[in-house]
Parts: sequence; C-alpha cells; structure tokens
Amino acid sequence: MATQDQHHCCSASGCCGAKAPGVSRRQFLAGAGAATVGGALLHRLGGTATAAAAVSPRGNNRGKPLRIQPVLAYHIYQYREATSWRGWSGLITEEHAETERNRIRAELDEMAAKADFPLELLPLVSARNNEEARNIANADHDGVLIYGASGGTDLIMSLANPEKHNLMFVRHRSGPAYLWYEIVHPRFLRRETDVCQGTGGMSYDDVVVDDHDEVLWRLRALHGLKNIKGKRIVAIGGALGWDKGNQSDAMQRARDLWDMDMVEVSYDEMSGRINRAFDNEALVKRCVEESRAYLAQPGVTLVPLQEQLTTQELLEGKGSARTLDQMRDFMDKAFVLTEVFRELMAEHDTDAITVGHCMGAIIPMSETTACMVLTLLNDEGGLAFCESDFVVIPSGILLHYICNKPVFFCNPTFPHQDVVTVAHCSAPRRMDGEHLEDVVIRTHFESDYGAAPKVAMRPDQNMTVLVPDFASERWLGFEGTVIENPALDICTTQTDLRIHADSKRLVEEMRGFHWMTCYGNYLREVGYALDKAGVNWLDITQKA
Repeated sequence: MATQDQHHCCSASGCCGAKAPGVSRRQFLAGAGAATVGGALLHRLGGTATAAAAVSPRGNNRGKPLRIQPVLAYHIYQYREATSWRGWSGLITEEHAETERNRIRAELDEMAAKADFPLELLPLVSARNNEEARNIANADHDGVLIYGASGGTDLIMSLANPEKHNLMFVRHRSGPAYLWYEIVHPRFLRRETDVCQGTGGMSYDDVVVDDHDEVLWRLRALHGLKNIKGKRIVAIGGALGWDKGNQSDAMQRARDLWDMDMVEVSYDEMSGRINRAFDNEALVKRCVEESRAYLAQPGVTLVPLQEQLTTQELLEGKGSARTLDQMRDFMDKAFVLTEVFRELMAEHDTDAITVGHCMGAIIPMSETTACMVLTLLNDEGGLAFCESDFVVIPSGILLHYICNKPVFFCNPTFPHQDVVTVAHCSAPRRMDGEHLEDVVIRTHFESDYGAAPKVAMRPDQNMTVLVPDFASERWLGFEGTVIENPALDICTTQTDLRIHADSKRLVEEMRGFHWMTCYGNYLREVGYALDKAGVNWLDITQKA
C-alpha cells in the first residue's frame, strides 16, 4: 500500500503597506466633504456578504486550489555477492526510506507555510513498482511532485501522466543522494537521445535540485495556469480586440489557447438592468449609504470639478454645475452600477467581467462612468477590465492567479531614457492584495464626466509588466519600479515607471498595445506558465 501522511491546504499570504504621497492642486487636491455613514454596510458578490466600507482583501477570487500529489519513488535493492547489485541512492533499507519520508513531510510542511496562493498538498505516498505508480498518476489531482530517490525509468514514466503538471525533486546535498539526480536528464527527459522528448509532459525546467523554494514558485505558476483554463468572463457589449474591434481574431485565440468562456451581454440588456436598478428605491438607498461610507474612509479624497480646472476654464464658466454634490452623485450612481455588474457575474457563476464601450454606451444609461465600478470589483478580489480587449485580458487573468493580487490594465507610452508612463482611468487600490492605496476621485479624463480614481501607486514599488502581442504568439515582460504619480493631462491613474531594461530594446520589441501590470516581480512564473501553454516568452529585464 502507498504510504500516506497529513493533508496540506495552504492559502496564507502577507504584505506590508505604505502610505502613498499626496498630489498637487492640478492633480485634484481638495478636501473630502462626504458624510460618514455608520454601521456595517453589506453587499453581495457571488453570494458572499462583505463589508462595503472595508471590502474583503480577498473576496471569492483566489481561484481553485492547485492539487498536487507528492510521491517518493524508490526501490530497495537486494544484495548479491561479488557483483554490482545496487544503483545510486542513499535509500538502502526500508528504515532509510521511512527516515526520508519524514524528512519530506517536514519539508512539505515548511513549503506549505510559505504558499501565498491556494495550494492543496495531498498526503505523501510512495511508489515502489509500476502498478503503484500508475494508480498514483491517475488519481484525482493536478499533477505529481516526484521525489526521485531511485527506481527504474519505467517507474518514473508510470508516475508522470502527460495530461497533468508534473515536477521532479532530486537531492544533491539536502539529504541522501538520489539516483535521479544522476540520470533524469539522459534517461527520462532525453530518453537516451540528444533532444528533450517531453516525457510525461515535462521539460528541463520541471526538475528541481535540493531547494523547495524553487518548487514553490513553479507551483505558483501552475496555479495561474490551472485557473485561466476555461475561465468564464462576462463581456458587456460583446468581446473585442483592441486591434480590430469585434473583427479581431483575439477572441478566438483566447478561446483556442486558454479555453476562455466569454458570455456576451448586449447594451440593450444592460440598459434594462440599469433602469431596473435605479427604480429599486431600497437598492439605491443602500448604495448611496455605501458610497458615502466609502468617501468617508481615510485616504479617499473627492474633488469637485471646479478644483480640477484651470483659472481660465473657471472664468469661462466650465463646470459650474458640477459641484461637490454632483461628484457625490456620480459616486452614488457608480455604486448602483456596481450592483448591476455584481448581479451579472453572479447569474453567470463567475467573478470576471469586462465592458467594451464604457464611455459612449454606459454613460447615457447610468449617468456616470464605469471607472469606479471596476476599481471596486478589483479591490474586492474580482477581475474587472475595461475595453473588453481580449488581446491583453488573458494576461491579466493569468497574472492575477499567479500573483494573488489585483492587476492594473493600462495604456503604455513611448519608452525613453529607461522611463515609461502607464495610465488608465480605472485602477485597483488594493494593489498589494491587502492594503488600500490613497486615491483622489475626479471626473473621467476624456469625457470630463462621472467618477474616476487617481490611485497613488507606491513609490519605489517594483512591478511586473506584461506586453502581449496581437497574435498571441509572444509575450514580452520586464520589471519596473514606480518613480512617481505625475499630473499629466492623460488618463486619471498615471504612473512613471523606471524600466529595468534597455528602453531602446523595449521600443524595438514592443508589440500589441495594452499592458498588464501588478505589484511584485512574477516574471519567471509567467514565463514558466507560457512555456506550458506554448506561447513564446521574452523577458528583457536586465539582471542586477
């Protein structure tokens, strides 16, 4: 029988927060004037109640756990006189094997404690013959973590189901030497040829020596890969691609590559839903209370239009009707619109949504913009994107499930002198997955209407930047660092990034349009996952 131990289920994480700096007057400086609403204001996202004024940092969107089966593969050799009777391995007796099982269990416990994504480590089992190995390989899990102590090639091949995600761990100095430390490359991966054969769906990157931290980041990448596959997303106004709108090939490529399930909702249907929401007096009353409680939070500044304009614009009478009260009204309506989006996601059993023509279509229906709606949903743990651009949306979904944080969908600019500005009129505030960054709320830039967040990205914060191409053939990535949040006449949330790469090379290698970013460096995880998916990867980050 296979040897078993305790079950690990890991989902811990932790980040440190820091206050972001204030902004200048032209960056919408103003005092917040919203009234405080006491009490716990509840709303529903996918059937789970959360507090509106201090929304859950996790929501329901940590994804399905990656379910991994650890297995010790070994063979106890029998002594034979005056001949070579055993292969390499420190596991010579069953007592040695039991000591090794205990060592592995302790290491798995330590690795589990570090996991910052949903990881389910099944009880350790042992495989000593091909039948045991085949039964383990075909059980209910996403893949096996093989501890290749000894045993023949057939044993290892029986463990590695090519339809699953498999890794091999071998020992050099972390414990008793393993046979497969010697022969995994020529015997298993290359199958006694000079080319990697992809045996068991595995490549050179799927072998780890001694270091369980190296195992953990690979599992983090596989968690992202598991959760993007078959992901359902509601596309308001239909799925699009930035390159050719509804004539783009991006949507079909997302279906072919990631099995993405796009549920399209027409603007006519949205109009009816929005009208019904605003006709619901109890809902509107609750949303107004939630809106005012949000505005009363520390770090939130609401700016009347008059304080967003230049002196000349004020003299010309522009914005005179848009007082602080009207800005509050834009926010109140954004909270009602958020409920409409939540209802759509709940009906279609998903936590992901995107809206196409968010300005021309949504503004007349809701008398506000969708900018704050997307911010709120992302901060709750959802996946909410504007523009319905399926050239880049898959990168946001994959990155989210790898980093376990909100992601920032943004417009790039022209890189120069190792600096690039990224901007958009919607951005998450809970960028580290835990803490809310400071935000100034003003009108959406291009329309000068509604409510849009200017999120203060954390200075000196390192970020992952992904640049998918239109053809879904190659993604580019690099690490950046936040320099400042400037006050340019562009999309509301705007950040200057220091490029940790040659900006000239970035200019030459850029493809597609929209970028996807998040706090932290997850480039190796993205590259590992893309290799599994068959997408080319180019990381141009210059190593220190």
